[in-house]
Amino acid sequence: MTTTAPRRRASISDVARLAKVSVGTVSNVLNRPDRVSPTTRERVLAAIDDLAFVPNGSARQLRAGTITTAGAIVLDVSNPFFTDVARGIEDRLEEADYTLMLASSDENPEREARYLRLFEEHGVQGVMVVPATPDVEHLETLRGRGLRVVLLDRPSPVDTLSSVAVDDRAGAAAAARHLVELGHERIAFLNGPHTIRQCADRSAGLHDALVELGLDPDRALVEITIPTLNADGGQGGTEQVLALADRPTATMCVNDLTALGALRTLRAAGVPVPSGMAVVGYDDVAFAGELATPLTSVRQPTHQLGHRAADLLLDPDDAVVQVTFQPELVVRESTTGVG
Repeated sequence: MTTTAPRRRASISDVARLAKVSVGTVSNVLNRPDRVSPTTRERVLAAIDDLAFVPNGSARQLRAGTITTAGAIVLDVSNPFFTDVARGIEDRLEEADYTLMLASSDENPEREARYLRLFEEHGVQGVMVVPATPDVEHLETLRGRGLRVVLLDRPSPVDTLSSVAVDDRAGAAAAARHLVELGHERIAFLNGPHTIRQCADRSAGLHDALVELGLDPDRALVEITIPTLNADGGQGGTEQVLALADRPTATMCVNDLTALGALRTLRAAGVPVPSGMAVVGYDDVAFAGELATPLTSVRQPTHQLGHRAADLLLDPDDAVVQVTFQPELVVRESTTGVG
């Protein structure tokens, strides 16, 4: 565990002091620039840049008291996995009388950056982020400006940012072992791009387990990259699997939404599950056990993940901590055929 002391966030008074103007003048530059001479305006803007000052939109609305708001950016809030994570965050923040601002990046770095700017402008005390890219330099910059930052559902690649994650390599490896133990020697994996850390780790976990079990991943694993990590992506990926001449006998899906699309496509094609194709999901969201063919899935402690992330954000010491949870394989009829 390490502790860093981020720089205090610059205030409007700091800007006024550096620019040698009044606070009112700085306010005019921000809100009514036409009232300020060009020379003075340029001096104030230069001070804002030097201090990395972020206008606090909430402060303009709530003049009294302390604003206790935290922000969270996930890949897709409509995904039940992230919905459950967000609930864990919200429950912990409520204990501390905080409110939550929630957004989806849609795996788009520009969209993520836009929400981070918006959160800063609204004076959030900290942010929990599922990064859209492996690069977290921009999040280190935020922490350097005094904003608390916790990486969510991803281990931190640096020692300056806290993180809460699940061991995805272990989860995917458990799924692979289960399928091989059932006799499957050729497995399809419907996965997203490896630029998403979870996708890369789950692919690595499958490879690790197959090698451990004495199988050649080049022969035993067919990885298909799908454009969207949802039911539509699962449908398209499964159509590719069914078109293969040497068809796998099992399909591992990067998440349960993808598995839902896979099951739908197999049913439409008249392929029985699991005798014609076994299916494994990932996340074990609420609907996984309620499907017509209950889904074998790798369970992630979603509520705990969110709750712990918020806990780190609220830590009075602002210590840098990395937390890793272990997943659990939940076996159901989509692989065993037995209730």
